This record gives sequence, structure tokens and C-alpha cells, in this order.
Amino acid sequence: MQIKIDTHSHTIMSGHAYSTLQEMMKAAAKKGLQALAITEHGPVMPGTCDLFYFHNVKVIPREFYGVKVLMGVELNITDENGMVDLSESVCRKLDLVIASIHPFCFDGENETSVVTNAYVAAMEKPYIHIIGHPDDSRSLPDYEILVKAAKRTNTLLEVNNSSLSPTCYRMGVRENMLTMLDLCKQYDVFVTTGSDAHIESDVGTFERIQEIFRYCKFPEELIVSRSLESIKPYLTIE
Repeated sequence: MQIKIDTHSHTIMSGHAYSTLQEMMKAAAKKGLQALAITEHGPVMPGTCDLFYFHNVKVIPREFYGVKVLMGVELNITDENGMVDLSESVCRKLDLVIASIHPFCFDGENETSVVTNAYVAAMEKPYIHIIGHPDDSRSLPDYEILVKAAKRTNTLLEVNNSSLSPTCYRMGVRENMLTMLDLCKQYDVFVTTGSDAHIESDVGTFERIQEIFRYCKFPEELIVSRSLESIKPYLTIE
């Protein structure tokens, strides 16, 4: 199966990534992607762009090198109540909104109940489209509650290629991801795919994701990032 949409990437604007927007889009074209989401970190992340960046995304052309640009954000979920670091009014102007927990940006206990509450509260916000990399044992949710909430709120769950890298700092990823995907199969919950690229060479890199999909025999029809048409109903794009 081909994956044509990469819903998670970062440019130099995130502060700890290494390629420009144009370099990322050129790489997306070389990989044969239909669309690439540029999802810079929200303002709580050290070194990232500030609020004015997100106010000004209207100046960005929505196509480079024949590839659609999805201008978005990776919000930080900052507490058990699902608080995030951009307002709804700003998020509504973006094509795609991811909400993720990064332990160093999360003001709460890393107990399963707290983490689960935080994810579910974030999913209750209708302007959040995707839960990013919910696969780290350091911030482990109750996956059955997470998956059922994703179905109820029509929120996509991300399968993150970077998380599966042997050099990634996240813990217990493969086991956690398989647990989540098995429940997604059981409850018919849709997922999306993000390279989480921080450099152009990683754009559209899904080899580890493809392997895990094959391993657990994940249904193709539950992967919305297989085409632009299949993902459009879940985002705020034309």
C-alpha cells in the first residue's frame, strides 16, 4: 500500500529542525507525495516560532512543486484538562491541528489516568484533528479509552515513523503501537501517518510504519493518509 500524505513534519521554524519549507516540499515531491503537512511546534516548546508565525500562515502558497501544503501546528497538551498552547481562533485558521504530549511540556503526573484524561479532553476540542504519537510509555494512556474517544470525537490517531526509530527517545513504542492498532481494528478507528521529519531526507519516510501495518494486518481502509481524497473529510481543507 502506498501512503501519499505525510501529516507531521517540522522545518527550521520549530527551532530544533534543520530544513526550510522549500526544502521539505521539494523532498515531498521527490517522494511522490500528494500533500505534506508543515506542523511546527506550539509556543510552549522551547525555541519554536511564536504566535505571530501562526497568524501569518495565510501568506504561504498552498502548493509547491506540485505538492499540496497543509499548514498546521503540533500543539502541546499541557495539563490533565487538555489545555493546549494556541487558542481555538488561531487553530481554526490552520489546515491541520495535531495535539501531542511531550513530557517536558506537560504540567501533570505521568500516571495513566492523568495522561488518558488529558488526551480525551484534547479530543473533545473539535478543532483538533489528530493526536500525535500517543505511543510513549513515559506518558502511557489507557488505549481502549483513547481509541473509543477517537471514534466518538472523529479524531485521527497518529502512527509515527520517527517513534519507531531505534534512536528515538520514546519508550515501549512498538508494543504500545501494536496495542493501539489492534484496538483501532476492533473498533474501526481511523489512523494517519506522520514521518515527524525534522530534516528533508526524512519527509515521506514510512518504512517502519509500513512494516508494523503489515505485521498486524492493519486494514488499508482505516488509513486515511493513503490519499488526499481519503483524508480531506477529517481536516479543514478544500
